Amino acid sequence: MSDLVLHFVLFGLAGTVLVMLPLLLGRLVRPTNHTPEKDAIYECGEPTIGSSYVQFDLRFYTVALLFIVFDVEVAFFFPWATLYGGATQLADSQLSDSARIELTDKVLNLAPGTADAATAISAETATTLSWVGFADILVFFGVLLVGFAYVWKRGDLNWVRSVGAQRAPHSGRTAE
Repeated sequence: MSDLVLHFVLFGLAGTVLVMLPLLLGRLVRPTNHTPEKDAIYECGEPTIGSSYVQFDLRFYTVALLFIVFDVEVAFFFPWATLYGGATQLADSQLSDSARIELTDKVLNLAPGTADAATAISAETATTLSWVGFADILVFFGVLLVGFAYVWKRGDLNWVRSVGAQRAPHSGRTAE
């Protein structure tokens, strides 16, 4: 156990040294001659106009975040489609034994030639596997649709919102 702890300590120490060494070396070597021109804000070759403390519209951030979330979720469809396609091919009862063995290797992610006739997936098992896979993707897609409906209901997908809807409702009391 102490050997494992020693390895972790050495790994952490080596990582810290490898991170800190270039930073320390850069601090010692670089010149330090600050001028107003070097300290000025520089963005894309254009001089800044106005204050750099401008309120950023959060809709840009929300749309980007939603795109990333749904884009990553869609990436989970590809491995499912590969396994589902293999399972539906294996469900064919007229499939030859050699093709069934080859597809079993692909579906189970085995090295080619590992499966034999005794370990090959039967048509009945493949049918069950394909129905379970179909039910799984329906649940997954349902969760995505619930998230999409929630985001839509919240109004995060409305790019242009009315100014009146964003203001707090008037209490209805008049000044005395």
